[in-house]
Amino acid sequence: MKKEIVAMLLAGGQGSRLHALTSRVAKPAVPFGGKYRIIDFPLSNCVNSGIDTVGVLTQYQPLELNDYIGNGQPWDLDRSYGGVHILPPYLQEGEKGTWYKGTANAIYQNMSFIERYDPEYVLILSGDHVYKMDYVKMLKHHKARQADCTIAVLEVPLDEASRFGIMNVDEDDKVYEFEEKPKMPKSNLASMGIYIFTWSKLRKYLMADEANEHSKNDFGKNIIPAMLDAGERLSAYRFQGYWKDVGTIESLWDANMDMLSIESNVNLYAQDWPIFSRTPTTPPHFTGPNASINHSMITGGCEVYGSVENSILFHSVTIEEGADVRYSILMPGAVVKAGAVVEYSIVAQSAVIGPGAQVGAPPVGQENWGITVVAQGVHVGADAVVTPRSMVTRNMKGGAAV
Repeated sequence: MKKEIVAMLLAGGQGSRLHALTSRVAKPAVPFGGKYRIIDFPLSNCVNSGIDTVGVLTQYQPLELNDYIGNGQPWDLDRSYGGVHILPPYLQEGEKGTWYKGTANAIYQNMSFIERYDPEYVLILSGDHVYKMDYVKMLKHHKARQADCTIAVLEVPLDEASRFGIMNVDEDDKVYEFEEKPKMPKSNLASMGIYIFTWSKLRKYLMADEANEHSKNDFGKNIIPAMLDAGERLSAYRFQGYWKDVGTIESLWDANMDMLSIESNVNLYAQDWPIFSRTPTTPPHFTGPNASINHSMITGGCEVYGSVENSILFHSVTIEEGADVRYSILMPGAVVKAGAVVEYSIVAQSAVIGPGAQVGAPPVGQENWGITVVAQGVHVGADAVVTPRSMVTRNMKGGAAV
């Protein structure tokens, strides 16, 4: 059976800018928004768009991500033909075999998977973006423009454009130039790292790129420029809506806080475009008689006896009586003991904040802005002080300060 379009989801990134949060898990598996993982967004976008064949390319710390995806049932991707497939790097007979050398090489190594379904088009996605997007609309744009490659773009403030790959287009949104993080950008159309290729064209350029020993094997650095140089038709698809690259501690915290804002344009409660996830079975959350909860998301299995304000609590979090949590993200199984204060922080899975400890603090001016992180499984001792913008990766004794 032929598939019109196959999605390839790049989910093997190390996520080094997330530091301690990705020391044990791949970036797409990082918890997000109270009950999700980052990868839930592109997977849900695929199934909501009617794309039922998805290859997930893993590499760095894949175990938890592989377990989470499983057979794809939460996303209705447990299909007998198509569905979701985990695609790690592998060794072929007669070849040396390598890790994925770049985004283009990752797709090149999995051309046989794509060719099983003989698609007309291939959708390339990243596993570390938070957004809702109908890929069918992008595919219709691709067909209407008779494009060889369509690149999703987002308008960004011109003074921030130098941080992105910028697409320069004509009045018909045909791309005539691509600039990677230009010092003097000519436009504000930033690439979102989402591509639709006509497969026959992409296959040709992947093979040529692999044969070039000087290539970085990257879509942005090599494939797109090569297609432009050859005069292929590249079109920009303008996306209007919420989109966030959650590749840094600050952007991850910021995107989670956006989930609490009615102005963020990400409606997790919309029935017409649900975000699916593999959710653990937990009892309802419980609030004690003296608990205070204000403008927060509290997930199943949580026990709140203290105060929670403008925060997101994943499942099975415990906030003891007398503890205060403000503007923070507490990942599954985290515990905040009595009298502790947690502010402007991310507390990773199963971490424990000891009684009377102080973790993080409100920002004082833009120059002192930063989020405090307590890594997975770390115990912060009683009365310890963790200063703002710190990264706690090992257990702290009571009274210690970092």
